[in-house]
Amino acid sequence: MSQPDAPTPGASRPAAPRSGGSSGSPWAAGGTMFAGLLLFVDGVLGVLKGIAGIATNDVYRVIDDYVFKFSVTSWGWVHLILGVVLILVGLGILKGAAWARGAGVGLASLNLIANFMWLPYTPVWAIVTIAIDVFVIWALCTDRADSRDRLRNG
Repeated sequence: MSQPDAPTPGASRPAAPRSGGSSGSPWAAGGTMFAGLLLFVDGVLGVLKGIAGIATNDVYRVIDDYVFKFSVTSWGWVHLILGVVLILVGLGILKGAAWARGAGVGLASLNLIANFMWLPYTPVWAIVTIAIDVFVIWALCTDRADSRDRLRNG
């Protein structure tokens, strides 16, 4: 009678699957939730930036010669509307809504472009927002847990 093969000392065992069964980067998986939170916070900051621009024209630096020159009030409306939509999409990502990830990538891209054009008005704030948007786009594009689960289960 033969005995089942006993593991030999020093032999490696297959790695246990991580929770959720995802084999992707844990940075990306955790980054998706963080991206949702960052979109929400970026939206709140956009709303505040927009309100400040709409309320008074002397809050931000006035630019004389600039290709993308609009009145500060116009920029305020752009940031206010974009901020409200970013808040909604950020909440959607935090709740796990499937539509929110794609919308988050698109809106983070729009917000990145708007802040690039806004750069001369508030350089530091715009650069910080651009960096946040780059991280959000990366995090939402690299986490493939949903597509892996659909392939595995469907």
